[in-house]
Amino acid sequence: MANREALRELQSRLASRLQAASTEGVSAAWLAVKAGGGNYLFPLAQSGEIFPLVNVQDVPYSRSWFRGVVNLRGGLFGVVDLAGFIDEAGTRQALSDQALAESSVVTLNTALEVNCALMVDGLAGLRSRDAFSGTAAPVEGSPAYFGPRYTDLEGESWQEINLRSLSQLPQFLSISA
Repeated sequence: MANREALRELQSRLASRLQAASTEGVSAAWLAVKAGGGNYLFPLAQSGEIFPLVNVQDVPYSRSWFRGVVNLRGGLFGVVDLAGFIDEAGTRQALSDQALAESSVVTLNTALEVNCALMVDGLAGLRSRDAFSGTAAPVEGSPAYFGPRYTDLEGESWQEINLRSLSQLPQFLSISA
C-alpha cells in the first residue's frame, strides 16, 4: 500500500512539473519512462497527462500490445503497452499483477488528436538536455518513430520516441488482430 501511495505522489509531482514546464518554459525537454527493460524519452510538447493504470476494459480481437480502453477524465482512451508495441517479435512476457499495479499510462498530447495512452512500467522523471553527455543517431533498422539516442551522465542509454510519428503509423492505428 505504501508503494501505491508513493507512486501516486510521484505521479502528482511529475504532473505538476509537466504543467509548470509547459506554462513557464522550464528547461526540461522530456518525460523519462521505463518500459520492458528499456529507457525512453517522450518529448514534453507531445506528452499529455500521467495516470495510474486502473480499470482498463479489454477489447476482444485486438493485438496483444493493445491493453484495452480506459476512461480518463471523462474521455475514452486506448491503452497501448509501449514495450509490447516496440517488441515486434512478441517476446514481451506477461506482467504480474504487482507489475501492472505499478504501471502508469501517459496520454498523448491533445494536439496529436489521438485518444491514446501509452502504458509504461515506471516513470523516471523529467530530463533536460544538460542531463545527457552524448547523443547518437538511432540504430540502423530502428522504427521510424525512434529519434536520437542519448547517454546520460551515469552512462545509461535513453531512446527518444517521437510521439507524433508514432501516432500516425498505420500499424499503431490498427488494433485489430
